[in-house]
Amino acid sequence: MRIIRNFMLALVLAGGGVGAAELTADVCVYGGTSGGVIAAVQAARMGKQVVLLEAGRHLGGMTAGGLSAVDIGDPRSVGGLAREYFTRLAATAGTKLAWDKPFVSKGGGPATGGAFAIEPHSAEQLFDAMARDAGVAVHFNARLASVQKQGARIVGLATDAGQIVRAGMFIDATYEGDLMAKAGVSCTLLREGNAKYGETYNGIHYTEKYRPRTNHQKPGPSGRVPGGQGVWDRDLPLDPYVVPGDPKSGLLPLVQAGEPDQQGEPAPGVQAYCYRLCLTTNADRLAIAPPPDYDAKRYELVARFIAGCLALGDDMDLRWFSKYDPLPRGKWDFNTATFGGNLPGASWEWPEAGWARRAEIAKAHEHYHRGLLYFLVTDPRVPAKVREQLGRFGLPRDEFTDNGGWPHQLYIREARRMVSDLVMTEHHTFCRQVAPQSIGLGSYGTDTHEIRRIVKDGVVAREGKTAVGRDGTPPYPVGYGAIVPKAGECENLFVTFALSASHTAFSSIRMEPVFMVLSQSAATAACFALDAQAPVQRVDYPKLRARLLQDGQILAWRGK
Repeated sequence: MRIIRNFMLALVLAGGGVGAAELTADVCVYGGTSGGVIAAVQAARMGKQVVLLEAGRHLGGMTAGGLSAVDIGDPRSVGGLAREYFTRLAATAGTKLAWDKPFVSKGGGPATGGAFAIEPHSAEQLFDAMARDAGVAVHFNARLASVQKQGARIVGLATDAGQIVRAGMFIDATYEGDLMAKAGVSCTLLREGNAKYGETYNGIHYTEKYRPRTNHQKPGPSGRVPGGQGVWDRDLPLDPYVVPGDPKSGLLPLVQAGEPDQQGEPAPGVQAYCYRLCLTTNADRLAIAPPPDYDAKRYELVARFIAGCLALGDDMDLRWFSKYDPLPRGKWDFNTATFGGNLPGASWEWPEAGWARRAEIAKAHEHYHRGLLYFLVTDPRVPAKVREQLGRFGLPRDEFTDNGGWPHQLYIREARRMVSDLVMTEHHTFCRQVAPQSIGLGSYGTDTHEIRRIVKDGVVAREGKTAVGRDGTPPYPVGYGAIVPKAGECENLFVTFALSASHTAFSSIRMEPVFMVLSQSAATAACFALDAQAPVQRVDYPKLRARLLQDGQILAWRGK
């Protein structure tokens, strides 16, 4: 049956026609993420007919899916439609953003310099409104099944429901790079070794040593200790075995098998995924139910973490398990921590998994996270302060209403990455080299969530994690070549999320506002390529640059 179905889809794409619904457009954007909406709106505002396909039921990706305290980096580097979007969004909560000033953290909530804290449903409503007002044709539940190419051009794609979409230009705005992969564009899931591009933080990576907090100052509102390590990201040596000290007893749940390998060597694996929860203390909150297979034994490693922190004299509270920032109307954005929503290793299969398997992986993350929260509220080994604080929270009734208050979007921190003629590397993100033909700026530190939780030197190690600040390094350009494939592979496709970057460079670029900026630039270039009947690799960059600047994009650093 699968062979027959694929043959019929191929017939339709080739013009054979079997009665399936067919859409035509100038520009097809695949992926209703934050950047996907921005790309579609930009192309529509430039007078093009646009189709936006989203595999799920909602627009906005993580920006509307629980990432309610968005990491922007330096707000002065964000322009164009991304700035318009966040300005309008913040205004719904009565906040005016200061885009001309560097970000100053106030532990969440409205902060000087462009950070915002907003309710997820408001974020989604604004994405919906912008797409609607621009005249974008949005199609939900449009899961990609196949791509038809003629030479180096995509001529159409088909969804698993049999819908056919033909367009002159295509933009892959998915987190996973699904369209890119089916179009035969070079991509990778490998963490390159440091030697490949002369980098420092790529491949296998361990922190140099455990850095237990030596002062006992009271944490600030963001969960950080002044002058010390963030308590919500606490490292200390933990025994990984069921029977402490006995490798023959087997590994505890939440610890993966695998060899430590050598620092800086190439290795498979993508960053850990999680759900970013929006929780509330309001009286009408929904209780966070445990998973149907809840077993406290699964969280034995968390219990050992608690015991280790207490042995060091920590006065533990909820911030040891989550950095949480206030949102309007009694809601809070919960970020992950040492033992938070992240589930290292469970993300590896996701990028190339089919739709059914992805649903299973997403559910596994949800069950783990629900179980962790239940453990922290009910287990007597958890300090009373933590149990009491977390017990005040529940799921909001007015968020993610078609999913019981639980976010509908899994946080896909990293998946496939394109390999093009320009590969963004640490040399670009640390400003040792300047990427040519800027289409936007990145400004965040090298923030890589752990890849594996394994045994090294007899204790649990969080392999692959980096948290490297910029230390005054200015924002850096992302080059046009990083969002277009190699010329011989595809000449009418842009890839704006799964762009061409090394693993460690991607860890800096991967912020939602940056993806939105790059997606607007891609849509502008797509319109120019259509008008000129030119491959995307031959777009007139001076003309593109002029239009990007006209539309408020920031292409070079002007800050102090």
